[in-house]
Amino acid sequence: MDALTSMGGAARLLRRAAIGAAAIAASLALAAPAPAQNDAMTPIAIPSQPGAVPLGTGPLPGATLPESWHRQYGSAFARNVTVATLTPFLPDPANATGAAVIVAPGGGFRTLSMENEGWNVARALAAHGVAAFVLKYRLNPTPADMGEFARAMRDMFSGTARPPRSTPEEATARLAPQLADARAAFALVRRRAAEWRVDPGRIGMVGFSAGAMLTMATTLAGGDARPAFIGIIYGSMAPVTVPADAPPMFVALAADDPLFGNGGFGLIDSWRTARRPVELHLFEQGGHGFGMYPKETTSTGWFDEFVRWLGMHGYLRAAR
Repeated sequence: MDALTSMGGAARLLRRAAIGAAAIAASLALAAPAPAQNDAMTPIAIPSQPGAVPLGTGPLPGATLPESWHRQYGSAFARNVTVATLTPFLPDPANATGAAVIVAPGGGFRTLSMENEGWNVARALAAHGVAAFVLKYRLNPTPADMGEFARAMRDMFSGTARPPRSTPEEATARLAPQLADARAAFALVRRRAAEWRVDPGRIGMVGFSAGAMLTMATTLAGGDARPAFIGIIYGSMAPVTVPADAPPMFVALAADDPLFGNGGFGLIDSWRTARRPVELHLFEQGGHGFGMYPKETTSTGWFDEFVRWLGMHGYLRAAR
């Protein structure tokens, strides 16, 4: 299967999920940690990101607004990201397994949940000996004013600003910057593998919501950036054309997810039909965007299950 055919599959997945992705930021209230739910967006200074490495994919074409950050639900979010970076979270060398994961936060390609779906995930992986790299990929522009941004997201959630249907080619073109960022992230980790104590053949990717869509698109596009294993965390369940060498896939989703909880399990069926390894965890409750938030639902246990799955596939010990 050539890359163009695979990219068509990625584009179809993204087109089916376009309406849901537009609602992601507005629906994050379902993911707020219990018991408090502070959905107010409070602007903050851009946090220090020690060790962040620019990916060299250039500024986002046509972007005019500077990157900005805010807090919501007790977590840090980035938006108007125009320059992609990769931040390493490395394990203690004594415990390093050589496995690595590129972590792609979500946010509807309009914002990035950098803390809940990025840094906290990476720190937890590093604690298990797995090198983790948080991908801050370029985003679609949003209004500079926080109030206008909040209103724009509410409009998207209500459907009043819903974009027209697009062809697979148009959807692929819109995702081109993010795919370029993901490819550059894999290239960077492989280039510095010796320095970071990473086995170039054991680099996976885990993504959340829009980040899950990017993870799947990266997988389907193939080439040097294809992950060794993938985690799809509350991403689209739309069916895809599965490459013959598709990697093992771990999926976590809540049954009450308002975006992807009622659309069937075509993605799982696709992997099983292709006879590729897949594991699905469907939690009764959790909503969308639960990430690493502490909640009174079993969805909080997704990370522990993911780690067990990594261990089952041999990624929690050094390769022999």
